[in-house]
Amino acid sequence: MGKDPWKHRAEGMLCGTCMFCVEKVADDTSGKNIPIGRCRRRAPTMSGYPVVFMTDWCGEHKLDENKV
Repeated sequence: MGKDPWKHRAEGMLCGTCMFCVEKVADDTSGKNIPIGRCRRRAPTMSGYPVVFMTDWCGEHKLDENKV
């Protein structure tokens, strides 16, 4: 058998590179900045858009060439 061409395929498909993610910065209680964002893939709920970490991922990633 040959090498698996799908291995590590989703390695770069993180929320941080997605066109639906808008980055925000939240202050942790320890004073560190935590890179988070809001996912705008779907319509907002009553509490707004879902909060995601920049290292999260989903199956609906669309690469934003300006973020790469």
